[in-house]
Amino acid sequence: MPTMAQAGTNGDAGPSAPTEAQPAAQVSYQSMDSEELSALEEMAECESESDTEIDRLLDAAADSFPPETISLMVKDLKQRGIVSFLSRYVVPDPSPIRIKHLLLALGVFLPRSIRDSDVPLDILLPILKTALARILRRREKLPQYNTVDDALQLLSTRRRIMVLSGAGISVSCGIPDFRSKDGIYSTLQSEGKYELDDPQDMFDKQYFLSNPSMFYSFAHRIFPSNFVPSSAHRFIKLLEDRGQLLRNYSQNIDTLEQIAGIEKVLQCHGSFASASCTDPSCGYTCKGSGIAADIFAQRVPKCPRCEQRKVDEAKKPSKKKRKLGNGKSWRPTDDSDEDETDETQLPGFGILKPDITFFGEKLEDKFDHALLADREHVDLLIVMGTSLKVAPVSEILGHIPHSTPVILINKTPVLHLATDIMLLGDCDRIVQYLCRKLGWHLPSVQPSQDVVGTPAAVEVKEKVELLDHAVGKAKELVEAEAKVEQAEPERLMGSHAWLFEGAEPGRLPALLAEMEDDDEGDDDEDGVGDEAKEEADEDKHTSLPPHT
Repeated sequence: MPTMAQAGTNGDAGPSAPTEAQPAAQVSYQSMDSEELSALEEMAECESESDTEIDRLLDAAADSFPPETISLMVKDLKQRGIVSFLSRYVVPDPSPIRIKHLLLALGVFLPRSIRDSDVPLDILLPILKTALARILRRREKLPQYNTVDDALQLLSTRRRIMVLSGAGISVSCGIPDFRSKDGIYSTLQSEGKYELDDPQDMFDKQYFLSNPSMFYSFAHRIFPSNFVPSSAHRFIKLLEDRGQLLRNYSQNIDTLEQIAGIEKVLQCHGSFASASCTDPSCGYTCKGSGIAADIFAQRVPKCPRCEQRKVDEAKKPSKKKRKLGNGKSWRPTDDSDEDETDETQLPGFGILKPDITFFGEKLEDKFDHALLADREHVDLLIVMGTSLKVAPVSEILGHIPHSTPVILINKTPVLHLATDIMLLGDCDRIVQYLCRKLGWHLPSVQPSQDVVGTPAAVEVKEKVELLDHAVGKAKELVEAEAKVEQAEPERLMGSHAWLFEGAEPGRLPALLAEMEDDDEGDDDEDGVGDEAKEEADEDKHTSLPPHT
């Protein structure tokens, strides 16, 4: 299902690192994009510096932070996170010169405009935080976890499992994702009936305020009461019922987690579970079921509090403007048309909007608070149905302790971030396989009436019961006739990737074959050039370690 927080995270400077006025606990995990840092480094690279000057700068940094100290600090960062790192190494002495030395020791070379001037802390600290986040993205695979049996062992023994889920667990429910060839954006573009210059405008905050009827002519197509939770959703609910679920971080807005009855869920990009007035000064909110009738009638839901205020204001006696002799208002005029930029005058101001994070909106602070709390307890991360392309949710892998094992359950491999066990294929089939091996049974759903309303909740539950009955009968028939068990997954070239039905390994086999050739070449050349090769293939080798 859609993940619509990109614009809410891209371009935000984000809170600075902690100072005495800002405790470490308030550091945001959002806005970890390193593009600005890369731009600063490119500026520095374009400046001509003598070797003597560069050596002087590096020596000064090494005096403050020797290489062996930096190595221990980075190890501590990967295990304890940014908040702990800043609290331990920066807050006690947050002097600008010391932060500049730390950045240099971490390999960040800044331009002279920052390096040689009295730059304030509120500029240096965000740079440092971004540099630390970049280090955290370089998670290394844990070599002791590789097989399906390892995954089964982890599932049976871990008690504080974090699940990060994405669009892939909802596609089987009939909900399209956003960016695939059959996704929502492609559909909006091909239909052409919404008169959108860009299909993403359907989920743009400013476009919504300007033309809310456009969104509400479409919203019924993705409202949760239309769909039934998948086996993957019910697997997460099973973990919760077994007391093993720490929290489900969902990138989806479809609210199928609540339909499945999952309680420990954080909708990172918002959802249809609730709706709020677009007037920040109003503060009116309601349950998702409160706007369901409007959504299916394709009408814009009004805010009852704002509507009542309009009625009350209309009853008040109007104050006549004092006139000048020429009949014009006595108030000063402005030649510019303020109504065009004044949000309070837009059609979408003072109406109800689902609490979905649109483009142009920032994620709620509860994401930061939850991740800060959960990273201290998580003992297993399961990534399901997502390619981990959208920040800040994709940064979770880096921000939990790097000693925590990570299992990927997805149709396609993730190559830009290191996971420990890849189970590739249809998410539903994979979790069904795991449950059969573990002797677990997927629970029935317990739809939240607050989200879709009582009639829809009852209807969804009945649909699931009928589906389960049909699937159970079909399975019994197949097993009785064929008398064979479901095919076992295939291990891909001795790696930590396993192929189930529906897998789309993409270029992973070619990469593994290339690594195998590289390893053979290294043996022939007695390791000559290893360091240069590793630097050139950094992404490949951190995500795909040598076979075990």
